[in-house]
Amino acid sequence: MEMFQPDFMQRAFLAAVLVGITAPSVGIYLVQRRQALMGDGIGHVALTGVGLGFLFQANPIWMAVLVCVLGAIVMELVRARGNQRGDIALAMLFYGGMAGGKLLVSMSSQAGSGSLESYLWGSILTVSPGDLAVIGGLAAVVVAVTAGLRRQLFAVCQDEEFARVTGLPVRVLNLLLAVMAAVTVTVAMRVVGLLLVSALMVVPVAAAQQLTRSFAATQAAAVSVGVVTALLGVGTSYQADLPSGPTIVILAILAFALFSAIAAPLAKRRHRAATEHGPAVCDVVLPGQNPNGHDPNAQDLNALGPHAQGPNGDDAAEAPLPKAPLSGETLSSRGLAQ
Repeated sequence: MEMFQPDFMQRAFLAAVLVGITAPSVGIYLVQRRQALMGDGIGHVALTGVGLGFLFQANPIWMAVLVCVLGAIVMELVRARGNQRGDIALAMLFYGGMAGGKLLVSMSSQAGSGSLESYLWGSILTVSPGDLAVIGGLAAVVVAVTAGLRRQLFAVCQDEEFARVTGLPVRVLNLLLAVMAAVTVTVAMRVVGLLLVSALMVVPVAAAQQLTRSFAATQAAAVSVGVVTALLGVGTSYQADLPSGPTIVILAILAFALFSAIAAPLAKRRHRAATEHGPAVCDVVLPGQNPNGHDPNAQDLNALGPHAQGPNGDDAAEAPLPKAPLSGETLSSRGLAQ
């Protein structure tokens, strides 16, 4: 219990909880849309914001938020255009962010303080009360957005064209997700560092996917893995005198390996149970259908007999059945995200 007595350790554990919740909350959408390395790219750009903070003697976190948001918007616009040279533009943005950050730090009066190392690899034990207040405020915004717009964000990440047909503002939601990813990078950079922040956004989600079968369950499990590994990483780094960022990431990877080992026999058990009870039955009911999957307005052809006629006098076997109206709400992510 001595570990929980110092004030800096209390701030460290609280920051670890905030990051453990925030990073997987955004990372699950990036994994869903196959942009797992987006956080790594934003982390490169954030280094320029840290350098600007050192140069102008401002809070590096706020400067990193500003630069990361601008960089994330540029990244999303380049991705949306689908230009063949988009990957080259993104590479220049990433490498330029790192190079510019290092130059700005070298030009500042704090160049020899070694503070840049704490932002690159994380230094959770040096989190100040002011840093904790900023991290807490940004984390609250990210969690509110990712939880409140869960269904809409899931629909966009699952199928953009389908989400656009249903009337969702796809462009706005994509930009909002990019901004939330940028904010998450700045929230986590003091805990795991800019070079490892993407790992905490992706690895807990990948670990949770080994055991869960729905989006909501994966999201809850990923947040749990993120919080547990962050807390264990802070405690281990304090006891063994190790850097907090790499320790947290290694523990998250170990959790992924453990979940993967458990997933294999669990999958076999599910397959055996499905074989014994027969194929699964879809329980999604479209508008205008009864729970048994039949249209109540359609005629029962079996009951009418082999020579029954349709509504236009045609043979019932060839007559078209009445179609139930489809609504955007039914085919959107409302049911998929459950």
